[in-house]
Amino acid sequence: MKYLIILADGAADEPIDMLGGKTPLQAANKPNIDRIAREGVNGRLVTVPEGFHPGSEIAHLGLLGYDVAKVFEGRGSLEAASMQVSIDDDEVAMRCNIICLEGDNIKNHSAGNISNEEAAVLIEHLNQRLPEFVAKHSDNPILANDPNAIRFFEGVSYRHLLKIRGGKKFVRCTPPHDRIGKPWRPEMPSAENTESEATAQLLRDLILWSQEVLGQHPVNKNRVAEGKDPANSIWPWSLGYRPQMQTLHELFPNRIQSGAVISAVDLIFGIGVYCGLKKVEVPGATGLWDTNYEGKRNAALRELRDKDFVFLHVEATDEAGHDGDAELKKQCVEMLDEKVVGPILNRVASWEEPVRVAILPDHPTPIKYRTHTMTPVPFAIWQNHPSKDASDPAMIVADGVQSFDEEACFNGAFGLLEKDQFIRDFLEK
Repeated sequence: MKYLIILADGAADEPIDMLGGKTPLQAANKPNIDRIAREGVNGRLVTVPEGFHPGSEIAHLGLLGYDVAKVFEGRGSLEAASMQVSIDDDEVAMRCNIICLEGDNIKNHSAGNISNEEAAVLIEHLNQRLPEFVAKHSDNPILANDPNAIRFFEGVSYRHLLKIRGGKKFVRCTPPHDRIGKPWRPEMPSAENTESEATAQLLRDLILWSQEVLGQHPVNKNRVAEGKDPANSIWPWSLGYRPQMQTLHELFPNRIQSGAVISAVDLIFGIGVYCGLKKVEVPGATGLWDTNYEGKRNAALRELRDKDFVFLHVEATDEAGHDGDAELKKQCVEMLDEKVVGPILNRVASWEEPVRVAILPDHPTPIKYRTHTMTPVPFAIWQNHPSKDASDPAMIVADGVQSFDEEACFNGAFGLLEKDQFIRDFLEK
């Protein structure tokens, strides 16, 4: 048996007036995704445990069956694994967005989806100017002990990494996509305990300093002249140390011997690295609506030929949700259906070896809120050669659900799953 998970990031939503009271999943023309639901078994999944923020990092670890409370060490430490940035025992790593501020508010979390090339120039500029920052803030205990404690690392588009030697992780930081259109000053980093106060102060100072350094940079002057949003501030968040995780092979030795992860973002690649999956980069994969769907599809089929498990992640629906663009989100679902899901189903239908396919979001990203929510997500599981023998533990029996969406999957045979129930049912039943 081979296993493929197709993850439509943030695809779940709530009814939207401009879509006739439907969600993007309900409004989209998606015959192939609906086929998975119609010929497969459906349900809903709690991806975010009680007490955790509904970030993609939590949701992905949760749906893959990990005990988040035991393994999660912050988003930055996961992304560092993808970027091949090591984290020493005395270091803390964190995601560091470059964002667009408009007056007292965060206009967007992505600096208008800044290009890789522009972002690289800005990150390099920040590193070059760090000695000035250190000289100005040498009274901070972290910098007094180590003037070279801070370093930025270039990622993709607006997604970057900040690492602090001697830093502490217990700092409260709000994800910038949770504050779109809202004031940023009340959400500045704050320490959760006395030990972390120096780290929190350092991050507050870095944010204010970055606004001075980036505001008049030629890259941003050019963006403004072209009518684009400037990348005029950094925003660090989700701190953590180096995580300790078992691989999927160690968790499921009888099902997964080898695997691959396909994405456009470092977070998912980083999770994949710790899961023991091969990182597969696809040229033209952007994490936006214009991503290389065909390239991702072809990579998934290629990896599935000689591996047991493939995790195919598509970010576009989530970004459309953060942008508050209902029509674009619907179109992203349709492009996923046409360019990825349909060709994959048609191809594996002729394979002699059984292939099991699951499709689901990691969390909702409702247009109404432009951020993630904790609502359980729909999922569907399909198999190319369902067993005809009712006693076969690999039996896939259609449960009568006719379409893949938040409401229809509510009536699926799996009901409501949580913790590691989804991945175990997917792999072991």
